[in-house]
Amino acid sequence: MNPIEGNLQVILFWLGLALMCLPLMVLLSFWGVIHLRVDRIYLPRFSRIFTERPLFIVPRGKALEDAETVRFPTSDGLTLRGCYLKATGARRGVILFALEFTSDCWSCRSYCDHLVANGYDVFAYEPRGQGQSDPMPGYEPMQWVTDYEVNDAKAAIAYLEGRPDADPRGVGLFGISKGAGAAVLAASRNPYVRCAVTDGMFATNTTLLPYMSQFFVIYKSFFPEVLIPEFYYRVIAFFALRLVRRERHCSFPSLERELRHLGPRPLLMIHGAQDKYIKPEMAQKLFDLSGGKPERREFWLVEGAKHNQALNVANAEYHERVLSFFDQHLGGEEPCPLEVRCEAAMQC
Repeated sequence: MNPIEGNLQVILFWLGLALMCLPLMVLLSFWGVIHLRVDRIYLPRFSRIFTERPLFIVPRGKALEDAETVRFPTSDGLTLRGCYLKATGARRGVILFALEFTSDCWSCRSYCDHLVANGYDVFAYEPRGQGQSDPMPGYEPMQWVTDYEVNDAKAAIAYLEGRPDADPRGVGLFGISKGAGAAVLAASRNPYVRCAVTDGMFATNTTLLPYMSQFFVIYKSFFPEVLIPEFYYRVIAFFALRLVRRERHCSFPSLERELRHLGPRPLLMIHGAQDKYIKPEMAQKLFDLSGGKPERREFWLVEGAKHNQALNVANAEYHERVLSFFDQHLGGEEPCPLEVRCEAAMQC
């Protein structure tokens, strides 16, 4: 083979390889351009939308004179406020109540007075920057659960474990909206929490992703939305949350990932069928991620109820279901079925 033929073969080889790689290079370059534009135009707007506070009807409660006002510390040196309501008559169990965003600790009364009347102590706490709890310098709470609210929920559980009258059998959890998510995250790996009732609970990713395409349609003008694959919205969400984390100096823990650590512990998840913020299909998906045995899981969709309004729509049935759940899974004389304790410890 002469040198000219040899060089020609080498040239043809690399030319063929380049032609084979060309579609991939064009595709990568195309998505690179798309992502650069998304990064410049879409993500800053998303950050603003993500951190805007929605308009909620926030309940307030009236203080009880005979209730115990509590101050307790967090692991990073803040002091939080709570109220401890003691059961009428003999105590059957202790319930940790996690508040919705911006409400005060006394708002627990509309949810829990019937529990107190039926033998349950209730402890409601205000996370940092809410009610009369200490604010954290440089941090403004949002409607989304961050690592700070999870740490506050862990501090509340630790407070109940450390009280002189602590229940050695463990406690139940009752949480509303953001408070439910933070408390479940804190309880997921702590078997001291025996069971949980949530109302309007949501997670960051299962809530965020369905809205991503809607935001994209509103703010894009350069590419058909129907041609964007679902995985790319996950990529956008990753970069968008990273931007917010940098701006707010916090992180957004994954409730979707931690739910499975509830293991065999019973869960009653309540949600409004007319919730326009956290749509029922989002809540159903989150419930499905909790796994567990069907006899220890219940999803109750309240017809006619908007976000955090299930109590107002189905007042009597709401109270009855919640009380029945705690009577069955918390108020018994036994600490907890042996197989449930073993499975919960393994999951945690």
